[in-house]
Parts: sequence; structure tokens; C-alpha cells
Amino acid sequence: MKTMLFRSVFFLFALCLVSLVRAEDLSTVKARMDQRLPQVQALKTQGAIGENNRGFLEYRGGPAESGAVIAAENKDRETVYAALAQKVGGSMDQVGKKRAAKIAQNSRPGEWLQDDAGNWKKK
Repeated sequence: MKTMLFRSVFFLFALCLVSLVRAEDLSTVKARMDQRLPQVQALKTQGAIGENNRGFLEYRGGPAESGAVIAAENKDRETVYAALAQKVGGSMDQVGKKRAAKIAQNSRPGEWLQDDAGNWKKK
């Protein structure tokens, strides 16, 4: 019974998320992400944030203002991942994990990354 309820709630959440993706122009999301990129990169360089194994930013310690940057970036990444998942017929989780692998490949030395097992390391 709980599983059925969970699936129903998850399905409704996914439908709502897809509706939000359509409502918001992806070019607007990309523009915000591009504008935020210098802040994200600076926080990565400082070691304040890292890239987790699901394609999202996580706080690693440092300036308190990094929380707002993380929240805004992760919200936009979620929107992009949902749109890509819908386009390719996969899940947001699959898209995020593939993106995490690509981010890890392109990250700079000294940046925090989370491996598939959930362990944090510096590149």
C-alpha cells in the first residue's frame, strides 16, 4: 500500500515538474546558469562547494552566501535535467548521473567531487 501511494505521489510530482519545465523557457534557465557560472567556479576553487554524484552542487564548508548560489544553481539544473529526461525518455536521475560524470571529467584540479560510492575527494 505504501509503495502504491509513493508511486502515485512521485508520478504526480513528475507531472507537475514537466509542466513547470514547459512553462519556463529553457533559454532563460541557461542564461541564468551562464550568469551564475563565475560565482559557482569561484566557490569551487575556494573549496566551499563540490559536485555530487547526481549532478548537483553541495556545500563543503566556507562562506554562508554559497547556500543561495547552490540553491539557485541546483533548481536550474533540475529544470534542465527534467527537460532532457523528457526528451530522451529517461529519468532525471539518469540524466543527473551522466551529467555528474561529465562534470567530473571537466573539473579542475583541487575541486571537490563525489564518487559513485558517495565518497568525497579532490580532483
